[in-house]
Amino acid sequence: METKKKHRSNVILLALAGLVALGGGGYWLHHRADAPDLPEAVASAALTASRSDGGGDVLVETARVARTRLADEATAVGTLKSNESVVLRPETSGRINRIAFQDGERVKKGVLLLTLDAGIQAAELQQAEANLALARANQTRNEDLFRKKFISPQALDNTRAALRVQEAAVTLARARLDKMQIRAPFDGVMGIRNVSVGDYIREGEDLVNLEDINTLKVDFRLPEAYLNRLRVGLGLEVMSDALPNERFSASLSALDPLVDVGGRSISCRALLPNGEGRLHPGMFVRVRLDFGANVDTLMIPEEAVVTGSAPFVFRVETEGRTLTVKTIPVRLGQHRAGQVEILEGLEDNAEVVTSGHLKLRDGAVVKRQEA
Repeated sequence: METKKKHRSNVILLALAGLVALGGGGYWLHHRADAPDLPEAVASAALTASRSDGGGDVLVETARVARTRLADEATAVGTLKSNESVVLRPETSGRINRIAFQDGERVKKGVLLLTLDAGIQAAELQQAEANLALARANQTRNEDLFRKKFISPQALDNTRAALRVQEAAVTLARARLDKMQIRAPFDGVMGIRNVSVGDYIREGEDLVNLEDINTLKVDFRLPEAYLNRLRVGLGLEVMSDALPNERFSASLSALDPLVDVGGRSISCRALLPNGEGRLHPGMFVRVRLDFGANVDTLMIPEEAVVTGSAPFVFRVETEGRTLTVKTIPVRLGQHRAGQVEILEGLEDNAEVVTSGHLKLRDGAVVKRQEA
């Protein structure tokens, strides 16, 4: 019995070994038929690398430097801010007994917005006023007695000092009572309140924001190269993605005297009239400054510029029937719709490489790629 089991196991192992051998052989024959010899593949790759390294012409795409009339302007992105903005907070603790505004309501400067329970403060004012009345009566009586020489000058001085103390006490009590009322510090639009009547609020707790949005501030930055061309009063155009078909006019109102060291940029602020309330604080906007002139300048596609420690381009040179490239450092100006202004380095109608830079070096032989 045991011999039969061993025989059966040997048969199964031999069958499995045969299947593995057949599968491996089929896999090798299949791939051997489709693939080239390994030495040939290596030789082909080496030949391709050799050609890319200068053994053959490098295919490139090129473009010509074009002279054009360019509007003298600058663009930037900015943020809208309220002309005036404040979060109203109480100067003393207390319980709210009246809210005199609606969320989002326009209010005038000085209007009453909110009051706290002022029973104690009102009582303190009444007490101070009663003490003041008594001090005034004593002062009047002592002045009469002094004229009749019934009291000394020192006694009269004491009475006058007591009167001044009571006058100060009334002023203090009235100021404490006034602090139980919160009024609008300027014309504006109320925000959304965070409290209700009956809430006990503590000193300095946020109640509601008030925003003056009739005029908005536009804060943005420009490169320091524009510094000598900026002036207060310069007009600019503001655009918002939320209102894509509209343009808003603003004027430059202030320049930060400190140039940002990290970005070498200038902080600018413009004022934007917003009487209709179409725009809101916090919105992202695009800013365009028009310096009022058209400049005759040279432009090339942005993809022709190779960036590094300093920007440069590959200019195509003609030597008989052979085309080579030369590395030319350039100084860039404005960017417009995929084009970049060339301030220095290239002349009109020069030919530059726009595609294929990775295979190029100074003096490499190139061939224009047919469209």
